[in-house]
Amino acid sequence: MTKTPDFAKTMQDMMASFPVDASAFQNAFKTQAAFAEKFSKVALEAAEKSTEITSKWAKDSIAKLSDVSKAKSEPTDYTKSATDFASAAAEMAAENMAAFAEVAKKVQMETVELMLAAGKDMSEDATAAVKKATAEVTSVAKKAAAAAK
Repeated sequence: MTKTPDFAKTMQDMMASFPVDASAFQNAFKTQAAFAEKFSKVALEAAEKSTEITSKWAKDSIAKLSDVSKAKSEPTDYTKSATDFASAAAEMAAENMAAFAEVAKKVQMETVELMLAAGKDMSEDATAAVKKATAEVTSVAKKAAAAAK
């Protein structure tokens, strides 16, 4: 009768009645890992394409420069050669900048698609976890209410 109630035991019993579902954390981790993999793929493809554009631009520039460096018989041929190179370089710059813009546009579109898909997946996962937790808590509350009667 004078014995003090063991509140620690009561708290342990209460906490044991609310199970923690680790699968929700595992699913969230898997979803995030899949998202990171897809995003990395987009970034690596963009880097690869950018490298190809840069390499082609450099090769084309070197080829055009080799024409400029050739010995000419007339002094005016040097001027014409330099003018032709400058014109070709400007044209190549415009073409390659447009190619870089296409790569950036593709990366932007794919990133937006990934973000929207990730948001949808996370929303669905969160909804499922909340529904499951609600069902479990309701079940525990019903059991507790029945036991109290």
